[in-house]
Amino acid sequence: MKNPPAAGHYYLYGTHAVQAALENPKRVKRKLYTTGNGVERLKVPAKIYAHTVESDWLSDILPPHSVHQGVVLEVQPLPQPHLQDLAATGKPLLMLDQVSDPHNIGAILRSAAAFDAGGIIVQDKNAPRENATIAKIAAGALEIMPLVKVTNLSRALDELRELDYWSIGLESEAKQELSQLNMSANSVLVMGAEGAGLRPLVAKKCDMLAKLPIHGQMESLNVSVATGISLYALRQKIG
Repeated sequence: MKNPPAAGHYYLYGTHAVQAALENPKRVKRKLYTTGNGVERLKVPAKIYAHTVESDWLSDILPPHSVHQGVVLEVQPLPQPHLQDLAATGKPLLMLDQVSDPHNIGAILRSAAAFDAGGIIVQDKNAPRENATIAKIAAGALEIMPLVKVTNLSRALDELRELDYWSIGLESEAKQELSQLNMSANSVLVMGAEGAGLRPLVAKKCDMLAKLPIHGQMESLNVSVATGISLYALRQKIG
């Protein structure tokens, strides 16, 4: 990559990701680079100057095969809220246990925003840093859906329980289906990595375990798909 971003910054690219970042007052923006056509796809705030460059120049500063759509924004990672901030929303929360694929996290962010979740909790050592791939797949949801990293998921569940949140772990071997539970807005859906599922200690910490009604010919669902279905089922219960 030529012309790397400043220390502590990274490049966002693509129309949806960049526009959402431009509109987010919490996002620290350093430089905006656009082609002549690219800038026409954006609504650029008056205080931000767009540096006009060639499309090849943008390709050179990004990883290979990045689809930038003529727009790149150099940014700082978003400030991270605390668990108490998420609980204060009174909305359902998500916890991801060892979900490490940025594409899955981006898709989950998008589903969480679509179903009005209050935020997503991940473990700091088993989740990627905020990056352009997550932002690109999230299509703007990264700017509106809080993403919190914690040291220990089990302790986070204990803390959320003290804040009147109840946790539901999604586990294929659970006896009850998710739709059979009496769920409320102060619920935390705990999703495990595809294949591995929830780690035993995390599953043990959950107040309840539930499963999705998957046909026997399929062993599991992609975690982002399972999360979207689970959020929909929860929303159907709480209205």
